Amino acid sequence: MPKGKFITFEGVDGAGKSSQHAWAVEHLRGKGVEVVSTREPGGTPLGEKLRGLLLSDPMHLETEALLMFAARREHIEQVIRPALARGAWVLSDRFTDASFAYQGGGRGLDVNKLLQLEHWVQGEGAAALQPDRTFIFDLSIAEAQQRQSHRQNSGAGSTPDRFEQEKLDFHERVRAAYLERARQFPERIRVIDARQGMVEINKLLEEEIASIC
Repeated sequence: MPKGKFITFEGVDGAGKSSQHAWAVEHLRGKGVEVVSTREPGGTPLGEKLRGLLLSDPMHLETEALLMFAARREHIEQVIRPALARGAWVLSDRFTDASFAYQGGGRGLDVNKLLQLEHWVQGEGAAALQPDRTFIFDLSIAEAQQRQSHRQNSGAGSTPDRFEQEKLDFHERVRAAYLERARQFPERIRVIDARQGMVEINKLLEEEIASIC
């Protein structure tokens, strides 16, 4: 049985990761690949309930991190590992890099606490679950917020959640943390300039996906 692949899509809100995630799902399905399309927080019935709390209810930053990883643990056991075991590809809109970016970079939570949670939930060493490839869509915060504002004004966007409502410096820290993750894990993470057009980005993704088949 062919080994499944795990690909994650990351970036600041408004950078276009969700659109590219949807494109990649359809691209692979068009090639006859079994694809599980999922997201974090969420991905399971319990995870979606926790998502509702995380995106709307104020809470202590450690509570936020713990709930993120609780949802992730369920996601891994109920969705990700079973799909990979049967040879399917899992494409997730966000995964653990988001915790290091939002709870670590944005909120300022001690990175060592996040590392402990990562090891507990995903395992350590050779047995640890990590994506085969992560795409970080990078865009200046000013441009990202302009895109979000345009979508909301056109009626295409939803009401901003409590992360999207954070101040500019929060999002700048999130972006910086994402780029730091890319520097730490260059073998896994690819940073994509989200200023490019859809066609150019799709071509880059197609080439990257082909390289890990």
